[in-house]
Amino acid sequence: MTITERYQDLPLEEVIGDRFGRYSKYIIQDRALPDARDGLKPVQRRILYAMYHEGNTHEKAFRKSAKTVGNVIGNYHPHGDSSVYEAMVRMSQDWKLRHMMIEMHGNNGSIDGDPAAAMRYTEARLSAISGEMLRDIGKNTVDFVPNFDDTEPEPTVLPSRFPNLLVNGSTGISAGYATDIPPHALHEVLDAVLMRMDNPDVSVDELMTVIQGPDFPTGGIIQGTDGIKTAYKTGKGRFVIRAKTAIEPLKGGKSQIVVTEIPYDVNKANMVKKIDELRLDRKLDGIADVRDESDRTGLRVVIELKKDIDGNGILQYLLKNTDLQVTYSFNMIAISERRPKLMSLPMLLDAYIDHQKEVVTRRSQYDIQKAKDRLHIVEGLMKALSILDEVIKTIRASKDKRDAKNNLIAKFGFSEVQAEAIVSLQLYRLTNTDITELQQEDAELRKLIEQLDAILKSDKKLSAVIKKELTGIRRQFAEPRRSVIEAKIEEIKVDLDILVPSEEVIVSVTKDGYVKRTSVRSYGASNGTGQEMKESDYSLLEAPMNTQHHLLLFTSAGNYIYQPVHELPDIRWRDLGQHISSIIPLEQNESIIAAIGLENFDEDASIVTASANGSIKMSKLADYRVQRYSRTFKAMGIKKGDSMIDARLVQGEEEVILFTHQAYALRFPLSELSVTGIRTAGVRGLNLKEGDQVVAMEIVPDDSGSILIGTQRGNVKRLSLKELETASRAQRGVVVLKELKTNPYRIIGAKIVKNDDIIVLATDQDQKIPIVAGSLRLVDRYSNGSATVDEKKDGIVTHMYKDPKAEIE
Repeated sequence: MTITERYQDLPLEEVIGDRFGRYSKYIIQDRALPDARDGLKPVQRRILYAMYHEGNTHEKAFRKSAKTVGNVIGNYHPHGDSSVYEAMVRMSQDWKLRHMMIEMHGNNGSIDGDPAAAMRYTEARLSAISGEMLRDIGKNTVDFVPNFDDTEPEPTVLPSRFPNLLVNGSTGISAGYATDIPPHALHEVLDAVLMRMDNPDVSVDELMTVIQGPDFPTGGIIQGTDGIKTAYKTGKGRFVIRAKTAIEPLKGGKSQIVVTEIPYDVNKANMVKKIDELRLDRKLDGIADVRDESDRTGLRVVIELKKDIDGNGILQYLLKNTDLQVTYSFNMIAISERRPKLMSLPMLLDAYIDHQKEVVTRRSQYDIQKAKDRLHIVEGLMKALSILDEVIKTIRASKDKRDAKNNLIAKFGFSEVQAEAIVSLQLYRLTNTDITELQQEDAELRKLIEQLDAILKSDKKLSAVIKKELTGIRRQFAEPRRSVIEAKIEEIKVDLDILVPSEEVIVSVTKDGYVKRTSVRSYGASNGTGQEMKESDYSLLEAPMNTQHHLLLFTSAGNYIYQPVHELPDIRWRDLGQHISSIIPLEQNESIIAAIGLENFDEDASIVTASANGSIKMSKLADYRVQRYSRTFKAMGIKKGDSMIDARLVQGEEEVILFTHQAYALRFPLSELSVTGIRTAGVRGLNLKEGDQVVAMEIVPDDSGSILIGTQRGNVKRLSLKELETASRAQRGVVVLKELKTNPYRIIGAKIVKNDDIIVLATDQDQKIPIVAGSLRLVDRYSNGSATVDEKKDGIVTHMYKDPKAEIE
């Protein structure tokens, strides 16, 4: 063999495309999606057929699961034993299937997600309803193909004498397709099939008078008939399943929520764990205990509540935040005519009805042929008995069996089959009574052939047979509905007052991003002092708040974080607190610049934000409200190289002063700013000189206060607000320090102060120098103030802040 014969030079994308295309075709057609006719995937069909073929049926004894799995792998399904056993176990779980296909002895898993015992320990057999899936398979009702090694035939589909795809549902993921068909009540699906057979043009609305909607083995409450109707019409739709719950009163003003049915496909253990985590994390303060009291009599989860807690409010929160309520999405994709199709309810019913017509037709043809073959033999036997003496004489005169058959054929005109039957006849059959039996059988066979012939010739009679058989199955296997269906999806209203007990706390936020809430008791015990903090860190917020209040944290990257106060970590006052990045992830070099505590998101208030390059904007406070808060949100559009410097809560009537590093200040009314959305970049607040930047923003409520300005060289000056006249936005502003040619003073911060405010100057050598604002005299705009920090000894001043303790007494 030459090299060119062994290797092909092909582009990689062509090879991958071709191979993946073949693989996709295989897993779509022959692995992950169910057939529209019998509702089974190939592995399920092979398991059921293998068990039937080996006689492991419902009326016989149980058999080791390992024997069945080996049989399936060896004869039909050359894949891993675990995948076959898992498929087998699933068909035996009464919380997964509406009607179990397999009965199993031993541990077959649990609704808590526990695995089944190994297959060497469990025993299984087909269930009674599985017998209906396989009934008449030996009568050439379905096509057979050779198995993987051509040693045995296997069915391409099962006769499926009930509509299994809708009754048991299906779920699967293949390449490019996924399917989610929920289980339904057997009697409702059969009624829908019968209705469709009577009227092939029946509408989905009419079908929904008999088939109300899905019916899950785990029960539960289904909400949203509009979504179900859409799914039945198009193949896609959504509805909500919620747990069946009741609130039971206990002694001493307590109560408990009892869950007796959970949504389909929800892992009970995980659900209970999540509810308990809400209790442990103090996200839900009203829960005293969570217990799983399920036993052999049924499912029961108890959520015990604390005294005087409204059970309904807690339940609403649990429905919203746990798997006590889930959304189910219909995606009715099935294999029809060897292709995946998104199928509506009428299409699924038609696929099943057409399959049944073919099954009953082929069965009738098989039975007719059998009856005709038998009739031919019976006619031969009757003829032989009428000329018995001659027949015996002929046989006795023959040399052997073959000669006897030839002589009978030649002398009396019997066929080969009849001659075989005659020579194989036992002597006792020659009694006089036997002729009457044969005559009776002859009459019965002729009648049967006539009936079967009529079925084959008349579509109406064929339908009548199918209807009769389906009605029999309905009578034998129908069970009451387990799931309750409600038309409307109930809106979940979570009331914060109910969930979060009102508690006064002290909230602390530091510049380095450490946050906590502390009980008033812990704060009082340490007298508000002794809080652990890094040398370079300082408080941005330290204020009494309530657990029902809200906290907004703003970052240098133009983002904000929403934190309900009750979800802040509850930490002792003397301890450091938890870093915000462990609660909400932050970008690299992103730091907290402002913290605003809120009682509520009042419609009238606004938030003003400013950036270092002179942009400013105002947005409605109500726009900052968020439902889910596991990440940061955009508070201001910040360009590369810029950063947000401050955020303040305002009413919109005040004035704002912007201070720049090179000692310019501009005062203008906030009414000059239009209220914009929170993602906008804002407008020009101040025209900067080249190389300058905004370092501080102050909101002026009235002219009663004064401004304290700090410089990098440690000089501080106090300026009357009247010194800064109101101007318009987007100007250069006025100079507030005297410019020096060498080593000029530069502004590092500015604060509006009252006389008793304490301002702290922090240096690059981690020195903190406090100043009482009233100790400084008022000076004019051109003064450089008083030296309060020794630049050589204490270092360069990097920032200044107001000591928050002065606000809390």
